Amino acid sequence: MEHDDLTQAFYFSSGNPRIEETRGVMHLFRDEVERKPLLCVLGVPNHMTYADFCQFCGSFIHHMLEMRIVRNDGMEDNYSVLIRFDDQSSADNFYKHFNGKCFSSLEVEICRVLFTVDVQFTGSIEHAQASAVSNMEQPSCPVCLERLDQDMGGILTTICNHSFHCSCISKWTDSSCPVCRFCQQQPEKSSCFVCQTSENLWMCVICGYIGCGRYREGHAIRHWKETEHCYSLELETRRVWDYAGDNYVHRLIQSKTDGKLVALNHRCAWANDGCGTCECGLEPGIGDALLNSKVEAIVNEYNELLTTQLENQKMYFESLLENIEQETEQGISKAVEQAISQNPKLLKLQAKLDKLVEEKKFLDDINDNLLKNLEIWEGKIAEIEERDKKDLNLKDKRIKDLQEELSSLITSLEIGNAAEPSPTSNHV
Repeated sequence: MEHDDLTQAFYFSSGNPRIEETRGVMHLFRDEVERKPLLCVLGVPNHMTYADFCQFCGSFIHHMLEMRIVRNDGMEDNYSVLIRFDDQSSADNFYKHFNGKCFSSLEVEICRVLFTVDVQFTGSIEHAQASAVSNMEQPSCPVCLERLDQDMGGILTTICNHSFHCSCISKWTDSSCPVCRFCQQQPEKSSCFVCQTSENLWMCVICGYIGCGRYREGHAIRHWKETEHCYSLELETRRVWDYAGDNYVHRLIQSKTDGKLVALNHRCAWANDGCGTCECGLEPGIGDALLNSKVEAIVNEYNELLTTQLENQKMYFESLLENIEQETEQGISKAVEQAISQNPKLLKLQAKLDKLVEEKKFLDDINDNLLKNLEIWEGKIAEIEERDKKDLNLKDKRIKDLQEELSSLITSLEIGNAAEPSPTSNHV
């Protein structure tokens, strides 16, 4: 950053770093003594998407002719926005309304607005060969397909140099570009969970553990030996290594040109010599269909591998939990024994408790025997009562029979006495 009496210069860059970077410098006024309808909003947090910033600008969005998102050198966690208004009064009102205002009531970052003297582009650097679509100037908005005309509405140029209508990009809630998917919020630099190094890093595809390679401290391979998570992703090349098989098992890698997933070495090395043993000489449509089928087969294979690995991990962690439970129980029993042995009073109480437990067990046995005897005697009493009842009924029946026999005998005697003649009558 350079300084003079009235202005200060900020160096900036824009564009997708994988394809092309455009560099430049913007000269900003130190105060509002001199003004132009060109403003710069410095230090916008990276987590604010294009839609969030358009919503933050509110009604002023209709007075903006053009917005350009740029990144300042040495400021990785935020970006800046160059805004050109339709007239000076709109620029002045925007400056008065937003300068010094917080971006959100939940954040401490404030909006810093400066009037811009001039913006100069110093050059561009190509990092990879861009496709024909990216090299062509976009005459229309990729979202609504209408022409990019400032009279029809403001134009917003993203940090990757793709232009959209402000009204269209304000509906895009993602922080990535709708055309190339380049994200303005770059991921945080990873480091080894143990030694904090940022070189030669590998990430476990099962649990996400990040460790350094065997050429550093070897924490990644140590994680495999401890957990048996055998698949690890090399963060720099996006390739997957199998520790159990000791080889690479990936089939897809991320292209450094456009960030898409492509098959590794899928093009035949002898394609230019007229190879007839593979699909390199087929028509583009057939070749794409075969590639898609291969990609689908690879995805299915990876899902099966991942399922198998997860099942193995489930069994592994279940065994660990079982061992932990056993160790915990043993530790508790040992701690109790140690506490009892160290305290004589507890030892006496434990002996008394053991004695009471034995007495309780003896009484429980007696009680069980008494209950069993009670059931036996109740059964015997019931049998005796039933037998006595039967005997009583039999006696009653015999008495009744005897009474009937006696009655019949008395009756027969009376009849016999009545039939015999009296002695007085025979004498006469």
